[in-house]
Amino acid sequence: MRRVAAVVALVLVVAVIVFSIVALVDDVPRLFGQLALLAVALLAAWVAVTRTGWKRVVGAILAIGAVISVVVLQASGDDSDLVSLVVRIVALIVALALAKYAIGTTDQALRAADTPGTPVPPAKSGVLFMNLKSGGGKAERFHLVDECRARGIEPVVLEGGQDWVAIIRETAPKHDVVGMAGGDGSQALVGSIAAELGLPMVVVPAGTRNHLALDLGLDREDVVGALDAYGEAVERTMDLADVNGSVFVNNVSVGLYAAIVRSPEYRDAKADTTLATLPMVLGPGTKPFDLRFDAPDGHHDGAHVIQVSNNPYGDTLASFGSRPRLDTKQIGIVSLVIDGDRGIARFLAALATGRPDRYEGLTAWSAPTFEVASGSPIEIGLDGETQVMDSPLRFSIRPAPVRVRLPKSAIGYSPAARTLGWAGATRALWDVLLGKPTPLG
Repeated sequence: MRRVAAVVALVLVVAVIVFSIVALVDDVPRLFGQLALLAVALLAAWVAVTRTGWKRVVGAILAIGAVISVVVLQASGDDSDLVSLVVRIVALIVALALAKYAIGTTDQALRAADTPGTPVPPAKSGVLFMNLKSGGGKAERFHLVDECRARGIEPVVLEGGQDWVAIIRETAPKHDVVGMAGGDGSQALVGSIAAELGLPMVVVPAGTRNHLALDLGLDREDVVGALDAYGEAVERTMDLADVNGSVFVNNVSVGLYAAIVRSPEYRDAKADTTLATLPMVLGPGTKPFDLRFDAPDGHHDGAHVIQVSNNPYGDTLASFGSRPRLDTKQIGIVSLVIDGDRGIARFLAALATGRPDRYEGLTAWSAPTFEVASGSPIEIGLDGETQVMDSPLRFSIRPAPVRVRLPKSAIGYSPAARTLGWAGATRALWDVLLGKPTPLG
């Protein structure tokens, strides 16, 4: 069906071009103008349906503007019959939808396909650790204790004041599959112990933001459905990042971001507030933090922001939205070094337009290791939790990954993994036409 969709999409685009030439063969300037505007509309519409955030908004605005311009151009000529134009525009919209389906980046296409990973049999003896306070009490709200018992999974509630590490280490070896219902910090704790014991892990998105679940391709709203990973499932490996002996699955924030993570607004919010809060804390006279590190452009003795992630982020630096993969054995690093108040003004202007990557002091790269030094202990936000660590901070990927089980109903791809540029989309569509596998299978 995806191959048929690709063929029909291509036929529709060719048909639009041919009919446009036939309809306007006697009016060459209007012909080229109309084809150019239709091409702009098609490109912008593709951005609108395949991207998120500001790119989706800009794409939608450009697509609508181009379509309006085509209509105006058609009406301004001698041929005032807009029927053929409307048919061509509708044909392009259908072609766009079919191409997106053919490439396999839609929810429908991905749910119909096999979840990426190695098929594994049901757990013989599963256990789920849960933090009832995480995510505003999601574990209680979704009755996870009862759901576990109904499925033959042992529920273990972790409460404040208990030694979570001791409880997990004592309980986990009695089972063949372990899981965690909580935020990213709790997932990191269970993941590190599961990796040490060689046990597979189930991620249940019962935290507030659930970045890890997003990048694993889980439905963050389907808390109970994540328990299906204890049944017949698929399994794949996931890296575990380390800073001075502490594991993290998402990222570590240093500098201004560490202060933001400490704020009540961040901890109480249902969505990320780092970028929204940054302009509030980055004002005139804001000095860089004593953070010394090496970047691709040389050595730095100060920075306003450093963000280190377990595997690099794949989409725009504006969102730190998601990571295409979690098994590259690389950490992602983003640093922000601002030169004076004028530099702050330029960065905030770039941030306001959704393109902070255009600011020359914002650098992103990946590496197997990374080190940050300072003259005093360094405050960090580790997977959303504030800590203070002695200098230097030494980042790396732990040698042993953790095996993660996913339900067969999971999409299994992060938003970044599903994002294809025009070049990638064209190659993928051509591969579908030839019957070859696409980047998403």
